[in-house]
Amino acid sequence: MLTDVLINGEKKHNLDITDRGLQYGDGLFETIEVTSGRAVFISRHLDRLQLGCKQLFIPYPGDTVLLSEIDLLLEGIESAVLKIQLTRGQGGRGYRQPEIIEPTRILSLYPFPAFPECYKQEGVRVRLCSGRLSSNPSLAGIKHTNRLEQVLARAEWASESIQEGLMFDQQGYLVEGTMSNVFMVKDGMLLTPLLVNCGVAGIIRGIILDYGAENGFHVEPQLLTKEHLYRADEVFLTNSIIGIWPVSHIDNYSLSVGAVTRQISQCVDQLKTQDIQS
Repeated sequence: MLTDVLINGEKKHNLDITDRGLQYGDGLFETIEVTSGRAVFISRHLDRLQLGCKQLFIPYPGDTVLLSEIDLLLEGIESAVLKIQLTRGQGGRGYRQPEIIEPTRILSLYPFPAFPECYKQEGVRVRLCSGRLSSNPSLAGIKHTNRLEQVLARAEWASESIQEGLMFDQQGYLVEGTMSNVFMVKDGMLLTPLLVNCGVAGIIRGIILDYGAENGFHVEPQLLTKEHLYRADEVFLTNSIIGIWPVSHIDNYSLSVGAVTRQISQCVDQLKTQDIQS
């Protein structure tokens, strides 16, 4: 349930119906953990938001504006999920961009989900989705607001025993989960899908790529298939809200929660603690 919202710095819930975010999904968003009153890894989230704005030719409001509004929204808040949305702003009918772009900023807070501890300790069940991701290199990596492929993939299952679905591209290569990035361990090597043609380059994924070598594990982004999943020694999922979830089952195939997954999870937890305390 939505608890509070700022639209262009004002506390209100009304959005102009001509906003291009509503009309065309013309925008970007970030989903951020709030712990101890702090937006975790906020610098990385704003960097990705700025990069996405550059790719979509949306003027970036600037860190100063966004951080000021985040501080206002988080006043008195200890734990939450913060969502930042930027759209191209208001526009007339048709796809052509307005000559003067005035982006809409939407910052909203939601209660932090209470995930069972067993997800992190014992792992989660995932399934392979039948819906395929389309290829569009110009949108690959960024967290744009066009997410119908993920919506349809998430509609493929209703069972509470399944926590995530894995998605592939049109060529059959593994890309990501509906809400997560995917890693696997094989013979001590850490692998993750290439995100050249589609997929979201998640914040936790980026942290693992950046800090992997420093903490004793080499990360290799590459083309991966369903067969790689079934041959993996360990598989785990990442995003900014769940952190790291080991995978215990892929459909009916079972996996162990291994030492590499545990090590990386501890590393990310330590980095999160450092970020909150900085």
